[in-house]
Amino acid sequence: MEFSKLGSSGLLVSRVCLGTMTWGTRNNQQEANEQIEYALSHGVNFIDTAEMYGIPPTAKTYGSTETIIGNWIAANPSRRNEFVLASKIAGNGLSYIRNGGDITAEAVISSVDGSLQRLQTDFIDLYQLHWPNRTSPHFAKHHPGKLCFTAVDAKAHSEQMLEILQALDECVKAGKIRHFGLSDDTPWGINEYIRLSEQHDLVRVTSIQNEFNLLHTKDWPYLVENCVHADVAFLPWSPLAGGGLTGKYIDGARPAGSRWSQLQRNGLFRDTESSNAATKAYVEVARKHGLKPAQMALAWCNQTDGVTSTIIGATSMDQLRENMGAFELALNDAVLKDIASVHRQYPVPF
Repeated sequence: MEFSKLGSSGLLVSRVCLGTMTWGTRNNQQEANEQIEYALSHGVNFIDTAEMYGIPPTAKTYGSTETIIGNWIAANPSRRNEFVLASKIAGNGLSYIRNGGDITAEAVISSVDGSLQRLQTDFIDLYQLHWPNRTSPHFAKHHPGKLCFTAVDAKAHSEQMLEILQALDECVKAGKIRHFGLSDDTPWGINEYIRLSEQHDLVRVTSIQNEFNLLHTKDWPYLVENCVHADVAFLPWSPLAGGGLTGKYIDGARPAGSRWSQLQRNGLFRDTESSNAATKAYVEVARKHGLKPAQMALAWCNQTDGVTSTIIGATSMDQLRENMGAFELALNDAVLKDIASVHRQYPVPF
């Protein structure tokens, strides 16, 4: 296993981060325990979760993933320091989480305490804002005309961000969290948090996790460049585009029990004609070079300059073994050339 520096934190994290969002919905405690044990035994030292998990999110499943992780920690207290544990506070829009309200200073304090209780740990290594209070260009809202940036009150959002930052700083000083990160945010969000932290001598942003995969490369190159030069770790989530890049959903296929066969909070926004055509082309590239489509997509993500650690998830041990095996691959120039050819043909498929 290879390791990278987690932004300005000084922590070294494995190039593979174990995602956990299916635990509590599609995976039970025993299955989650098996995934944790397998990942740790193969060099993974980075686990990511969130208060709103399991997925798909519901009031009934809220906090279930953290609870499952907490049960493992309680059963293995001496192993807590074997891994960097990341969690997230949910943003606005979910009625059963703080009445759907914005992230506030008070929400940060209460959510950190709630996560610590469910995780049965004294500290969270990386605490992230799941999405910003303002609407951000994620979940297929990155096309021109989808958002109106000029209508946003930047000053008001900056004041909110300062209050959030002050609460995060308070949690760091109390020993409840060690570092903080962003998710589903933008270069402006990164840089405004950095500006505020420098101006007010508060905790500095360590990382950002955004969707990044062969079907969704909007963060390259501008946000990735920003991360590299600002010493902010870039953590791709959904490197398989919600499972699409495995090829199992081509031409409308919906295998029984698969993710796309179930209700999605944001809908199947990745399911477009262009995405289908692009996926077919990527699968053909993989077959041409004797690779599994999922492993090729993950290896490509891992080899992209500026990527710190890629968040993977699996509902079965076979999937986890295959996904982790991708990080032992090195795609050669011929494979990368063919991938680039497909990407030029389908640069923004959804």
